[in-house]
Amino acid sequence: MEAPLSNFKFTKFQFILKTLDCMNLPAYKGSTFRGAFGHAFKKVVCVNREKICESCILKGKCAYSYVFETPPPSDTSKMRKYPFAPHPFVITPPLEEKRIYREGETLLFELTLIGRSIDYLPYFIYTFDELGRMGIGKGKGRYSLESVGQRTMVKGERQETEKDQMSTVIYSGKDKILKNNFRILNIDDLASFNLSPLTLHLKFLTPTRLKFDGRLSPKLEFHILIRNLIRRISLLSYFHCGEELPLDFRGLIEKAKGVKLQKEDLHWSDWERYSNRQDTKMKMGGFIGSVTFEGVVKEFIPFLLVGEYIHVGKGTSFGLGKYEIKF
Repeated sequence: MEAPLSNFKFTKFQFILKTLDCMNLPAYKGSTFRGAFGHAFKKVVCVNREKICESCILKGKCAYSYVFETPPPSDTSKMRKYPFAPHPFVITPPLEEKRIYREGETLLFELTLIGRSIDYLPYFIYTFDELGRMGIGKGKGRYSLESVGQRTMVKGERQETEKDQMSTVIYSGKDKILKNNFRILNIDDLASFNLSPLTLHLKFLTPTRLKFDGRLSPKLEFHILIRNLIRRISLLSYFHCGEELPLDFRGLIEKAKGVKLQKEDLHWSDWERYSNRQDTKMKMGGFIGSVTFEGVVKEFIPFLLVGEYIHVGKGTSFGLGKYEIKF
């Protein structure tokens, strides 16, 4: 019998940019990168003069509609009352708070693709290349897309830091050729590590927003983290990997309630983004920092390993909810 996550496919890439102008970006760059990408993506692929997806007869076959609007299928058994399914991508911006980049400096951001969206990788690369000519941030600073790469993984090993891992270039901005020698991952490919079955250390690197009982949770409890994480993985699997996960959700949550908070070093980090859809500024704060849980966590490790790639909570396409499992 296959493991529950064996058909959950995903992959992650690193995009390296070089500035052509002085670039002015906010301290947290997730909204800027995702918003600019969405605008450029629609401009690149849309054939509808009105640029309105809802009434477009092509929305069922459109790359932009699938990737950025992600409407649930008409025959869906999940999220029937919701206008959009979870996005099949995560854009993790440069995590440094630096705001001014001079001409000739480099930036690195990461892109995670889930399930069928992996087939749309050429669209992502082409759009970010075009976005470099259009400009990004205050003043529309231009950049060149230097390369796209994928870090090499060694099965059964876990590097102390991602910087220690080698990177395979799959696209070079010089020759404009995309190679297909990248790896599509599932749970069996993720690096293992020695972890006590009674201790779990997590470090949250970008603001993390978890909901419980319909409201933003002001504190972090293990069962709240697991509720959000398993729900996200289940919906992504259903809408983008073509499989409804055979999980005992209630049983897993009951077990998660037995894992208790041992130590916490978290703080709330606020940032704002402007929503074109709602024509207003929105608060998008979340907690950042480290936390240690104690209890029987072994059963949740596969979900937590996948969560390192796909993030957890609200606003993941902006790069929110990024965490690492620490030794």
